[in-house]
Amino acid sequence: MNHAYICDGLRTPIGRYGGTLSSVRPDDMLAGVIKALLARSPDLDPSAINDAFVGCANQAGEDNRNVARMSCLLAGLPVSVPAATVNRLCGSGLEAVGIAARSIMAGEADLVLAGGVESMSRAPMVMPKADSAFSRDARIYDTTIGWRFVNPLLQQQYGVDAMPETAENVAADFGISREDQDAFACRSQQLAAAAIKSGRLAQEITPVTVRQKRGDDILFSQDEHPRVSTLSKLSSLPTPFKNNGTVTAGNASGVNDGAAAVIVASDDAIKKHGLKPMARILGMQSAGVEPRIMGIGPAPACERLLSRFKITMKDIDVIELNEAFAAQALAVTRRLSIEDEDNRVNPNGGAIALGHPLGMSGTRLALTASIELMNSNKRYALCTMCIGVGQGIALLLERV
Repeated sequence: MNHAYICDGLRTPIGRYGGTLSSVRPDDMLAGVIKALLARSPDLDPSAINDAFVGCANQAGEDNRNVARMSCLLAGLPVSVPAATVNRLCGSGLEAVGIAARSIMAGEADLVLAGGVESMSRAPMVMPKADSAFSRDARIYDTTIGWRFVNPLLQQQYGVDAMPETAENVAADFGISREDQDAFACRSQQLAAAAIKSGRLAQEITPVTVRQKRGDDILFSQDEHPRVSTLSKLSSLPTPFKNNGTVTAGNASGVNDGAAAVIVASDDAIKKHGLKPMARILGMQSAGVEPRIMGIGPAPACERLLSRFKITMKDIDVIELNEAFAAQALAVTRRLSIEDEDNRVNPNGGAIALGHPLGMSGTRLALTASIELMNSNKRYALCTMCIGVGQGIALLLERV
């Protein structure tokens, strides 16, 4: 079996909901990242790219009808380069990286572009078609996040808890206190602030020029979601999702915009195109769990993946765990016997601080982990995420 490597990658800064990136279409956002990424490898002929896989969770607005293909064409890739959009909801961007690696491992490709994109600010409202002639029943759904067009049988069998409600379920089922959630969230914000100040996060960011109707264009170059807060302030926030609950806006990830892309290559492609490998992709694994506690999904996914490679959590040096909610992140780490403040977990902050553009986040985790392995000179990194409707996904990396 061939080896597959992440050779380079970039992402946009992550924008807040209705923030700086809200005026940028998702296909334009991803196209800009692809352009900037390929410009860093002048010896790489874009026509040599065998395929492109891009994660996107919504696909109801400007990201419809295969945003991967649209973005590649907008980025100036030759029409001969095919592209597919993949959807595993929150895990879509990580799924794209895993699919790229699998195609190389199987010998079906040597050079693949993988990425993810989401504009949650620009997610549209949608209306279903009338189900009978002269119907006066008008419904509308917000596609930003959560359920829509629900199948009554699915609702009857599994429920349709909103994402924050699933986090409340996890907190109750696994005994995660409000105090511990707020402490975890505070730590995420502090680590992100330190990583921004040190320039660490700038290593993975390509600026986005945001056109303005009036005045000078904006050069957007830094994540705008982080909000450094005190533990006392976090503990004062209301719990709007459940009476006497534990989940707040402060210990949950954001609703955000962003795009990311990485180059995945074989040994032959690395030699041929003058690429420099960052990390080898060893494998990927997914797992299903009850939808009402979707946040615990990373735990069985990691367990399955590490078991395949006969590696334990003690062997892992970097853990990029997507912080959909502090409740689910802590439930996962505790099941995996990881201490709440383990320095391996999200050393540059996580989604609570940085934000969570659904389809983009998984690619960001893989990119962040690859850079962290290089900077720290460590061996193994684990990237993992929970997924709506009850799934988890995990990707294992090894420094080259």
